[in-house]
Amino acid sequence: MLERIREQLNSIRLNYLSKKRGRVLARQIDEKKIAHLIKKVDCDHKWYGNNYGGFYINPVLLNSNSIIYSFGIGKDISFDKTCMKNHKCKIFAFDPTPKSINFIGKQNLPDSFTFFSYGITESESGVFNFHLPENPKGVSGSLVESDAVSADNSIEVEMKSFDDIVNELGHKHIDVIKMDIEGSEYTVLEKILNSEVTIDQMLIEFHDRLFDQENYRSKQIVEKLNNTGYAVFASSNTYEEVSFIHKRKLL
Repeated sequence: MLERIREQLNSIRLNYLSKKRGRVLARQIDEKKIAHLIKKVDCDHKWYGNNYGGFYINPVLLNSNSIIYSFGIGKDISFDKTCMKNHKCKIFAFDPTPKSINFIGKQNLPDSFTFFSYGITESESGVFNFHLPENPKGVSGSLVESDAVSADNSIEVEMKSFDDIVNELGHKHIDVIKMDIEGSEYTVLEKILNSEVTIDQMLIEFHDRLFDQENYRSKQIVEKLNNTGYAVFASSNTYEEVSFIHKRKLL
């Protein structure tokens, strides 16, 4: 009981800090840098989850048969819980981070939530060096070196390619992919776009601010998303959480 109360208080704290951070970042937006992340098509959209772990999603397309892949959950599954509560859909969640694995082990979750203690990589499946957060209180680690993770504090974790994951789970269609993988999203998305699996919505947290570059790293992968039929239908006020829908669902 005490542990659950601590988790609830921590969730409230993170949500507050996220709102505060969002207001600051929104005032610092360079409109030239985020032009590719602005909404391009109109459709139904609603924010699912809290301010810290949520995304915009098109809820009209979801039902009890929908399949959602949730890559990178940290210690916040407010998005996943909202999807299950509103649509009774199936969640397949993935995260190799020790604190995430420990967090999920303490949750009382329905059978529609399936957790895998490995992550996704653009490379072949295997064991990889995984950098833990620079801040000891942080949760999310990453395969990619940045200011947010420690170059000297890493562990080995299991990672799998997208093709291996969908083949093992037997999915040829995914209704929604939600992705928050701390800077690995750019290369992983390229592999996903080359897959034969059809995907209706992709909800991506871009970590452009982790990289000191003149142009956002997301620009190139968003162009590839556009070229394969995906368009932005909603973005958060910081333009970090960006939601894409395939144009075939707009017909």
